[in-house]
Amino acid sequence: MIAEPKRALLVSPTDAAQDAAVKLRERRDWVELDQAEMVVALGGDGFMLQVLHQMLERRRILPVFGMNLGTVGFLMNEWREKRLDERIEGAKLFNVTPLKMEATTIDGEQVTLPAINEVSLLRETRQTAKLEVSVNDRIVIPELVCDGVLVATPAGSTAYNLSAQGPILPLGSAMLALTPISPFRPRRWRGAILTESARIAFRVLDAVKRPVSCVADQREVRDVATISVSIDKSQTLKLLFDPEHALDDRIVMEQFAT
Repeated sequence: MIAEPKRALLVSPTDAAQDAAVKLRERRDWVELDQAEMVVALGGDGFMLQVLHQMLERRRILPVFGMNLGTVGFLMNEWREKRLDERIEGAKLFNVTPLKMEATTIDGEQVTLPAINEVSLLRETRQTAKLEVSVNDRIVIPELVCDGVLVATPAGSTAYNLSAQGPILPLGSAMLALTPISPFRPRRWRGAILTESARIAFRVLDAVKRPVSCVADQREVRDVATISVSIDKSQTLKLLFDPEHALDDRIVMEQFAT
């Protein structure tokens, strides 16, 4: 008989998630994260991102089965307290590769952060941002005048990227979305779809007068001067989904949402 993997239960601080955790703790034993072989996460998409980033920081990647007790729950399964063992055993595994954002501020500070959904550049003041955009060391837009711009993974393409009118990317597409946010010049540029091997770089033009911040998922670096974004294949995250709620199917169906 094969022993069940040791499981850690990670819970959002919301009342709904805490109440659900009480029910699960009554049904089985759980271990601390450092001893676990897999994770069950209770909360919403924001909490799931926190859990995944915690793993990236620890450089110890475990499979995660999330159950939605938040609002949208795009990265989560449906909350049900019963038959959890059977659901995990029959779950479908999806590998998600994060982005690596490398930024240099106007003061010369260098910051490197991972991003699972997207890296976004945003103007800090009423002044529009002016950005030089390069792909694979080639300048493709000498001056993009906009509120901002973002680079999204397939897993993140239905989040901020979709709200900015960016394309939805199927999970196995090996593509990245480069999407402007309220572009003014060039007026008709609506973004690009790039291969995941692309190296995308931005240079902030007139960075003191027109300051720009860079956000990797939920972590912000202010007053940036240059930013590079690329896929980080050194770490691959592992998400578990019920077959009927698989992430790739949900991404496809978002294209038909009205």
